[in-house]
Amino acid sequence: MEKKRALKLSTEDFNFRLPERLIAQTPLAKRDSSRLLTVDRQTEILKDKYFHDIVDDLDAGDVLVMNNTRVLPARLYGVKPKTGGYFEVLLLNNIQGKQWEVLIKPAKRARVGTMIFLGMAFCRRL
Repeated sequence: MEKKRALKLSTEDFNFRLPERLIAQTPLAKRDSSRLLTVDRQTEILKDKYFHDIVDDLDAGDVLVMNNTRVLPARLYGVKPKTGGYFEVLLLNNIQGKQWEVLIKPAKRARVGTMIFLGMAFCRRL
């Protein structure tokens, strides 16, 4: 029996430029009509489908986790003072007062203790 190689993904695989025209600005009226890209783990074949077809890819014992979190429409742009490197900060959740849970790009350059200057010149509401 031939052994298939495992599909290996990295977070970098999801870091790409997407044209503005392809980014949904509002939810679809029929939410289950949203597009879905699936991968067959055995053959590694990608298929374009619709979300309402997701049950076709589930087997007995599979678990489907629903994520109902929402992202604030706010991004902050900042600069690392020592190097001038740019950062993008996406606000996710206000934990308490001025403390926020965020996603930062590029994450590899934002180590604990990294100072990033944010200001009006770098703020943009989506």
